[in-house]
Amino acid sequence: MIVFKLDELLKSKGKTKYWLSKETGTDNNTLGKIYNNESKQIKLQTLEKICNALECDISDILEIVKED
Repeated sequence: MIVFKLDELLKSKGKTKYWLSKETGTDNNTLGKIYNNESKQIKLQTLEKICNALECDISDILEIVKED
């Protein structure tokens, strides 16, 4: 299972979803789904924008968690 770690990353950088939405031009609802781990898919372009805005790698946003 893939888990989004956007909430942790934003908190560690002192940023908000609103800031990220404005910085990336990504819809706040889309970011909310990612933030709350409700998104089933994400565009690579969106991932790239988030990584650029937060100056991070994809591995800082996504984590693969093994299910038992």
